[in-house]
Amino acid sequence: MRKSSRVLALLTLVAPLACWAQQVPVTDVQGGYAPPAGYGAAGGAYAGGAATPTSAQGELFLQLQQLQEEVARLRGTLEEQQYEIQRLKQESLERYQDLDGRLAGAAQAPASAPVAPAANAPAAQAGTPAAAMPPASATPGDPAKEKLFYDAAFDLIKAKDFAKADQAFSAFLRKYPSSQYSANAQYWLGEVKLAQGDLQGAGQAFARVSQAYPDHQKVADSLYKLGDVERRLGNLDRARAVLQQVVAQYPGTSAAQLAQRELGRL
Repeated sequence: MRKSSRVLALLTLVAPLACWAQQVPVTDVQGGYAPPAGYGAAGGAYAGGAATPTSAQGELFLQLQQLQEEVARLRGTLEEQQYEIQRLKQESLERYQDLDGRLAGAAQAPASAPVAPAANAPAAQAGTPAAAMPPASATPGDPAKEKLFYDAAFDLIKAKDFAKADQAFSAFLRKYPSSQYSANAQYWLGEVKLAQGDLQGAGQAFARVSQAYPDHQKVADSLYKLGDVERRLGNLDRARAVLQQVVAQYPGTSAAQLAQRELGRL
């Protein structure tokens, strides 16, 4: 009887401990302690201090922040490029001013005596005084220097400084009469003279393109401009003849289309 009472007492003590053990399980993980549910990578309290996973809104915020930083970087690059372009423009202007100072005397030198039109020159040009033939250059050709000089003169057209552009292109043609840019320079010389109201000078310059550079792509444009000059001077027969020549010899070009439209108005 005493023994049964002792067994009942022991069972009464052990039962609560068994229930508590079932509620809080303990598992051996490689000899260490496994944290209860609710902790670890998800909770951030254990598992080597792993960070809480970023939410979808957090991901979007980070992406937006990265885009803003990229836009700021690109804006800085654009500002640097704009500054560099402005600096190059200023250098180009200063370069011309230096050339203008050294070549002012040559640009204002008297022109050579007029020459007769070439044998294969357009018939309509015979009534227009031919431009003076620039003297042969004693300076050996240097494409880099020629382009520098030509670009400086052309920049004056962009700046609408037609008087200085006239001087610059005239000086260029005297210094580099056989340059690869000479035909273009001759054409733009006609344009700047036209812009200044010098119709006679413009006609001479435009006529000179086809006389000195008959195979150049600027011939069609220069002949169309010559026809326009003749029309302004009141020489309608000459204007009509030149414009018809453009239509016949350079079909399909923009100069021919303009010439055809101008013929319809004469």
